[in-house]
Amino acid sequence: MAQNRATGQAGRSAVFQGVRQALAAGDMVPGQRLVEQELSETFQVTRSSVREALQELAAEGLVELIPRRGARVRVISVEDAVQITECRAALEGLCARRAAGLATAEHHATLREIGAAMREAVANGELETYSALNRRLHDLVAEMSGQHVAGSLLERLNGQMVRYQFRLALRPGRPTQSLPQHLSIIDAIVAGDPQAAEAAARAHLDSVIEQLRATPDPGPFGT
Repeated sequence: MAQNRATGQAGRSAVFQGVRQALAAGDMVPGQRLVEQELSETFQVTRSSVREALQELAAEGLVELIPRRGARVRVISVEDAVQITECRAALEGLCARRAAGLATAEHHATLREIGAAMREAVANGELETYSALNRRLHDLVAEMSGQHVAGSLLERLNGQMVRYQFRLALRPGRPTQSLPQHLSIIDAIVAGDPQAAEAAARAHLDSVIEQLRATPDPGPFGT
């Protein structure tokens, strides 16, 4: 019954967080239509809550609101992805620099564990595992940096990429190319070398940009 459905802030939050999680998991894809009634049923919220959440998701750059056509998951063009990654390079370089100066011995141990797991995943051809470790490493470096503004901006930028559109870590040959780059970031942070950490992070993101530029553009409807 409609009267039992969440509304207000609770309803908006349920849809907002639910759509974000579905995008991260690949359960929603670029170009997919977002139907108010379906979202209302899925998250057990009122349609007014759905409309408000879609407005928030559009402000985050995750959803497009198209006049007379409704809402859809935003399709990121290659050029958009490149520009987003250029911003990420600056922010992740900053985070790596700060992390190198602030990381604790416990952080160092965790970074080494991630590095070892990444090596093992690449050696065994476990691309999904490597992709997850990739994300964990980037998130951890941002967390260690203590740069909360940069971390918040990176979360928003990463959300806009809708990771399943440009999952570079799953491309054949890409993990063997990016693994040394990630290990360089880890080594520089563990060594407490801010300059080297920033340079390694930026070099990695520059490599991502090169890969993106070699990606066929999905076009306006994700095809």
